Amino acid sequence: MESKHVNQQIAAMRQSFFDEEVLDEFFSQLEQLEDQNNPNFVEEVFTMYFRDSTTLLETVEQAIVGANKVLNEINKTRQVLEKGNLEGTKAGIWEMRKKYGSLKAKLEPYFQLKQANSVPQEK
Repeated sequence: MESKHVNQQIAAMRQSFFDEEVLDEFFSQLEQLEDQNNPNFVEEVFTMYFRDSTTLLETVEQAIVGANKVLNEINKTRQVLEKGNLEGTKAGIWEMRKKYGSLKAKLEPYFQLKQANSVPQEK
């Protein structure tokens, strides 16, 4: 009976990710790639994403801190960021970090529940 409750909790969490637009149809497509041989495929993809993107975000943030070092980068991002000013760039990176942290914080408990529920229970 507990397994049914956990399954309902997993389904509710998953649906909330779609309702909040944290996830989209690409997540569903990744889920379709899971099978008995690789039941944690989606979790593994997001684990790699979190690992790799953390490094990338840190690299981007370090590149923007020193105004002299990033003058060329600011000019490139001017079209994307409001007037290309350094404070606007920092705010954009901060917002990206917040969304990253939010996604990670929401998906980690989901994957933990899903993984714990997929472990065969002793009778």
